[in-house]
Amino acid sequence: MNFCSHCGKSTYLKVPDGDHRERHVCDHCNTIHYQNPRIIAGCIPTSGDRVLLCKRAIEPRRGYWTLPAGFLENGETTMEGALRECQEEAGAQLHNPLLCGIYDIPHISQVYVFYRGPLINDTFSVGDESLEVELFRKQEVPWEDLAFPVISLALEHHFADCQTELRGVRSSTVIKRLC
Repeated sequence: MNFCSHCGKSTYLKVPDGDHRERHVCDHCNTIHYQNPRIIAGCIPTSGDRVLLCKRAIEPRRGYWTLPAGFLENGETTMEGALRECQEEAGAQLHNPLLCGIYDIPHISQVYVFYRGPLINDTFSVGDESLEVELFRKQEVPWEDLAFPVISLALEHHFADCQTELRGVRSSTVIKRLC
């Protein structure tokens, strides 16, 4: 951050009084600008033993496969955001989705929240941000062509949970960076 969003003057990094982290502080009005992680909400849509993946039509990672997910909007719950992204990217709706995973990605200041649920009527379609939408069994997933490490981890957890019939909430930290 170079300029204050309050008054437009220059900012600099400093540890404000009573704080323990460097923050962007305005030289002019002394406004402290807190930057917090972004929340990404998404779904693991299922149909039997298959999951629905979307091939990205946008950067970053255009042409790679992902789960329907995106940035949470102000005023949304994580479930509302996840279901909105599922509808927008995959033309899909889920029946009784349940929270299944929370993944911290501290090196890019993101937190992913995933909900899992069966597709309603097995209906899905390509959205504006997708080139293709397809159902995959575990052995059919294009593992080498997944867009982000968090997607691989969420899918690995999903398929492992299906084998053991566990339905709890997974939590993990992603430290692998894309090359």
